[in-house]
Amino acid sequence: MVVVAIDGPSGAGKSSVSRALAQAFDWEYLDTGALYRAVTLLRLQNENSELGNFVDGLLSSAHSLTWVGDPAQPQMILKGENVNALIRSQEVTERVSEIASHPLVRGYLLDIQRKIINKAVQGIVVEGRDIGTTVWPDAELKIFLTADLAARAARRSAELELEQANSAGDVGQSLAKRDAIDSSRSSSPLRQADDQIVVDATHLTLAEVVAEISGKINKLRLIDGGPSHD
Repeated sequence: MVVVAIDGPSGAGKSSVSRALAQAFDWEYLDTGALYRAVTLLRLQNENSELGNFVDGLLSSAHSLTWVGDPAQPQMILKGENVNALIRSQEVTERVSEIASHPLVRGYLLDIQRKIINKAVQGIVVEGRDIGTTVWPDAELKIFLTADLAARAARRSAELELEQANSAGDVGQSLAKRDAIDSSRSSSPLRQADDQIVVDATHLTLAEVVAEISGKINKLRLIDGGPSHD
């Protein structure tokens, strides 16, 4: 089983790239950010409970979170309901880095992420912020996908279908805030591992990024079951 880890900051294009790669190689796909967003959504619905009790409740409910890793149609299921749209709300987006910074939440989701990866049959592309450093440091290929703040803000604004002139600055500020929180948290911060390959997507199209990483996958012969040692 092959694991490709793709880490990087918000707005760098991790989701689009990861899904495209998984589809190209007929592998499974895991968006770890969707798991954190689902827990954030649930937390917003249960903010009156103490955090420890809240996490204990998640641990005691084996069916709270279910991830469907089909890259053509990934689904985040929360208590039996598809919450793909709900977890992308502005309210969840504004709180996800805060909720994700808690060690209790990270510990809970770390176990889930590793179980999902272990169940993959042939291969899986996993995107997040700590895949190559914490979740699966032995991944056969570890990519750190990045882009400058202006490019990420423009891309995120387009995704949200907002007018660039009115929104890019606000989106940029929001991304910068998330970068600061994700990079400075005490538990599994966003950082580049020493053996991660940096791909800067600032001036690249989606197709160009996918082609670059696909080339690395082919060079390592990962589709043949293991890295090349030539």
